[in-house]
Formats: sequence, structure tokens, C-alpha cells
Amino acid sequence: MAMSNRKMMMKMKLVGRSSVAGAARSMSSWWKNVEPAAKDPILGVTEAYLADPSPDKVNVGVGAYRDDNGKPVVLDCVREAERRIAGNANMEYLPMGGSVKMVEESLKLAYGENSEFLKDKKVAAIQALSGTGACRIFADFQKRFRPDSQIYIPVPTWSNHHNIWRDAQVPQRTFHYYHPETRGLDFAAMMDDIKNAPNGSFFLLHACAHNPTGVDPTEEQWKEISYQFKVKGHFAFFDMAYQGFASGYPEKDAKSIKIFLEDGHLVGLAQSYAKNMGLYGQRVGCLSVLCEDEKQAVAVKSQLQQLARPMYSNPPVHGALIVSTILGDPELKSLWLKEVKGMADRIIGMRTALQEKLEGLGSPMPWEHITKQIGMFCYSGMTPEQVDRLTNEFHIYMTRNGRISMAGVTTGNVEYLANAIHEVTKSSA
Repeated sequence: MAMSNRKMMMKMKLVGRSSVAGAARSMSSWWKNVEPAAKDPILGVTEAYLADPSPDKVNVGVGAYRDDNGKPVVLDCVREAERRIAGNANMEYLPMGGSVKMVEESLKLAYGENSEFLKDKKVAAIQALSGTGACRIFADFQKRFRPDSQIYIPVPTWSNHHNIWRDAQVPQRTFHYYHPETRGLDFAAMMDDIKNAPNGSFFLLHACAHNPTGVDPTEEQWKEISYQFKVKGHFAFFDMAYQGFASGYPEKDAKSIKIFLEDGHLVGLAQSYAKNMGLYGQRVGCLSVLCEDEKQAVAVKSQLQQLARPMYSNPPVHGALIVSTILGDPELKSLWLKEVKGMADRIIGMRTALQEKLEGLGSPMPWEHITKQIGMFCYSGMTPEQVDRLTNEFHIYMTRNGRISMAGVTTGNVEYLANAIHEVTKSSA
């Protein structure tokens, strides 16, 4: 009997060990099917640049402003705002909707200081994690409340737009925007796509300084676009990442939105302070939706906050304090307007210099699109193979679609850049 019990105990131990071993094998295989993610095409450029030991290397891939020495910039208005904030604010949670003051100032910047929509409280708005976060919250809002809708996205667009609406599970369609032959706007094809889209479609529009092409509709073209949206009952969601940074004048850069508002559209808007205040790492922005009345705006805001809650609960304090301090103080706001115009003017100047250098080399290619385009990026028209040659032979880094970040062009490297571009393009005319 004792022998039988011992055998039973040993058998149970063996079974136990086998179960543990099986569980361990199961646990070790939980992530076995996970493959490495594809590298981000934009961030991968910077990684390659940093790994290159060449003293001649040039990075015109980064989407962040640089001064004429190629160095990152912190604006004086930002430094002064930080000085005022230091030691004067607590670290408590913001509400789910973020800083009320920052949101108020952002809306005045976008909709106008004396906007009737703001006075009538028709705009639902929350602080967002820069423009990316604003787009993502809106995409989720669209999916939740218009589940059968889709989003029309321009070709091309900022690559992350596709990721945002994809992960929000909103079906995507595209519409014509850029014309490769003219390196300008394919306006006729764009209008055809707007007309042919089902009534009541959602469209993603770049308010100014289209990324990656730098090609914007003219004021008259925006009016035609707005009119056709009205005819079709489409909804315009504007991504405005470059207000003030494009032309140097915030009001001018918001002209497209003003046209839509004057035509009676209800719009959505993503704002970012990454580029125009240099607050890249602070991740501060605003999402707003213009509604029919105050009651609707209250309901929409509550739902936007509800979407934010499980994502990040509430937004960070510091960047919002910087923005509200700058925009809420006449002296600091005046300094910001001066500094943002300085950034825009430097980029416009580099566009002129690059075009003149290329034309001075006797390039057979047309380069007037460099100065016709606006904002941080120039869509050069170079092929992926030509870009590869720039990288491999001249240590010049940019995305393979030929997008040049004009912020990376300086008086010290513009001639080297022009010579290299001429070398890889001269035989393709």
C-alpha cells in the first residue's frame, strides 16, 4: 500500500512538471509571431544621417526648423515664457479637455480674434497631443459617430495621415492633388474627385504649406473648392501644422479655413505648435469642431474628451502653459509674430538661393517650382534613384520621394546641395 502511494506521488509530480514545462513553452511563444516593424521612412533618414561619418554630410530630411548654422532653435518668446512659468505653476492634472486658456487662445488664432462662432460658443475644442493627436482623436470620433463613413486623403500626403485613419479603422480613399509634370496642383483632377465622391464625404485638407509638396491652392481655387464642398455636402477636416510658418503671417496662412467658414461650412481642425513655436517635443496642439449651436458643441466636446480618456487620460501641462503664456500676453505674442516671420523668411530665402544656384549651373531642368512652393518642404521632382545617388555619392539625406526639407538648407551648404542635385539630374532632362 505504501509502495502504491509512493508511485502515485511520483506520477503526480511528473505530471505537474510536464504541465509546468508545457505552460512555460506556451508563455515563451506568446510573441513568437511578432516581426520587426518597418522603419519609418522619415525618421529612418535621420538615423542613416547620424551614422554617416562624412564631414560633408547634409540632412534635408528632418521636418524641424534649423537656423543658418544647421542648429535647432528655441525661440526667445518660448524662453521668456518658460522663465515666467518657472516656479509659478503646480503639477496637477489638467482636465481631460486640457488647458482652457490654451484652447481659447488657439481658437482665436485659427478662427479669428473676434469670431462670431467663438462668441456664440459653437466650437467644441480640446487640447491635443500636437497635430498628430488631434488627427487621431478626430479619426476615432469619425469612426464612432459616422461608422459607415470613409476619409478622402490627398495624393501625396504626410505619411502618418494614412497610419492615423488606418488605426482608427476608418476606410480610406484618395483624391488627386499633386501634378508631377508641372510640380504644382492638379486642380482639375482634384475638382473632379471632389465632384465624384459620394455626397457627404469626409475630406482631409492641408490648410497651408502642404506636406510633402509645398503646393497650396490659390485663394480663388480655395473658393472653388469650398463651393463644390457646399454643393456635395462634404465635410472638411483641416490639418493646420504650419500656421504662421508658411508665409510668416498667421492670418494669411489660415485663409483657407476663413473661406470655408464664410461659406457656412461646419469644419474640423487640427492645430499644432511644433513648427510655428518650435515646440516639437512638447506635443501641444488643439482639436476643434465647429457645430450648429452651443448645445451641440457641448455634446461634441464631451465625446472628444471621452475618447481622450482611455488613450492618455489628460494632456501634459508644460507645453500648454508656454503656448497660453505667449498668445495671452501682447508683448510675447508680438515677439512670437516677429520670430515666426523670421523663420518663414529664412526658408523663403533658401528657396530663392537654391533655385538661383541650380539655374546658374546651367541645369536643363525647370526649377521655378522651388520658389512657387511654400512652407518647410520642397517637392523637388527627383526620382528615388536620383535621391539614392545623392545619399551614396554626396552624403545628402532626404526621403526617397524627393522631398527636401528647406529648413536643412543653409548659406553654408546650399551651393554643395545645388551642385549635387545638378550632377544627379542633368542627364534626365
